[in-house]
Amino acid sequence: MIDLRQFYINGQWTSPETPKELAVENPSTEEQIGVISLGSGNDVDKAVIAARNAFNHFSLSSKEERIALLEKLLSAYMNRYDEMAQAISQEMGAPIDFATSDQADCGRGHIQTAIDALKDYEFEHKSANATISHEPIGVCGFITPWNWPINQIVCKVAPALATGCTIVLKPSEIAPLSAHVFAKIIDDAGYPAGVFNLVDGDGVGVGSAISSHPDIDMVSFTGSTRAGALISKSAADTVKRVALELGGKSPNIIFDDVDLEAVVSKGVLGCMENTGQSCNAPTRMLVQESVYNDAVSIATRIANGIKVGSSDKPGNHIGPLISQAHFNKVQAMISEAIESGATLSAGGLGKPEGFETGFFTKPTIFSNVCNKMNIAQEEVFGPVLVITPFKDEQEAISLANDSPYGLAAYINTTDDDKASRVAKQMRAGMVRINWASHYYSSPFGGYKQSGNGREWGKYGFDDYLETKATSR
Repeated sequence: MIDLRQFYINGQWTSPETPKELAVENPSTEEQIGVISLGSGNDVDKAVIAARNAFNHFSLSSKEERIALLEKLLSAYMNRYDEMAQAISQEMGAPIDFATSDQADCGRGHIQTAIDALKDYEFEHKSANATISHEPIGVCGFITPWNWPINQIVCKVAPALATGCTIVLKPSEIAPLSAHVFAKIIDDAGYPAGVFNLVDGDGVGVGSAISSHPDIDMVSFTGSTRAGALISKSAADTVKRVALELGGKSPNIIFDDVDLEAVVSKGVLGCMENTGQSCNAPTRMLVQESVYNDAVSIATRIANGIKVGSSDKPGNHIGPLISQAHFNKVQAMISEAIESGATLSAGGLGKPEGFETGFFTKPTIFSNVCNKMNIAQEEVFGPVLVITPFKDEQEAISLANDSPYGLAAYINTTDDDKASRVAKQMRAGMVRINWASHYYSSPFGGYKQSGNGREWGKYGFDDYLETKATSR
């Protein structure tokens, strides 16, 4: 069993002020694989003091010094790459091949992208008689989720380090292994004591202490919209900057002029990737009426062919959901959709055959879904796809935007003019036409209740910088 009961504060592994243990489970086996300590406000105070003291000198470091440290960080990350992939697979159930090729690669990608962006970034420029300076905001509190654990840690930490900020991190208490590996990587890279600090804990004990702390200058949170609203309220009394990357219910618009087999297949597999536990997953497939029935048939066949398997098993399959509580939530939403009149085309209630142990869920598809149904409006965060027909371009746009979320949108058509028209009208932060790639250097974030601010690449620098005008 992995002992993670210490926090990383001021460059040292330290015990919590008041011991309070929490078991870490492997969602494939339901077995305990580790133990952490749940921290308190006092532990956060220690981490903030360390970060504040470190900020006094780290904020004055040169661009060249920060580039050199990031390059050491990248080297240290690659030295522990397999350890990182293994940790992610164990803690949140990503199949080991996917954890290695996709999940762990996010850490590498965000560090490299931060290095590239920093080399070209101008922290000062002239405007009339003023020098405009972009200076590090201060001590940053990061509260990160379990679904893409190292992605959401490093896409915050890398730009914060690049801009000269210091950090207090609270990773997910149910998927903390990768965060502890990352703290070792920070230590391996030789960052000054106090620049990066890690305190495990839950939202009540540590998350609220971070969001309300008077000596934390900004908070970046990734997670549910409900929790994001609570963090904003908690942060309001100290008027700190708050950056939020929240939920999504992303539309995937499919017009009748495409290669239906290829496009629908990509849509289903894109939704089911990571067992549907991605905020930007294309979970609403909107299909033009003339090809709707064919699309449902293809989607059903593809879903029925998706394999489910343990996270330690090599291969191209999906793993379990993260926990019993989340499994119960997804099952309840599937049940409610059936009761509301949606047609169950694939999957459904219960675990797949042969998976009595572990939080495994059937890849599920609902057709004949009205956009007003809860299953079409609420984020399931599981391998559940809904398919809805539309008549024409305007109805597709209307249905796509008829959501409280606005994180991502997907458009599939061979008509370039149509694709451009529809993309301009999407109320979403990220639009992918015909499954074009979204690179680490592109901004990540959304409209409406999907949050505020942007992460990734040079766009991720903005949240960690204050702007000063010095006139003479």
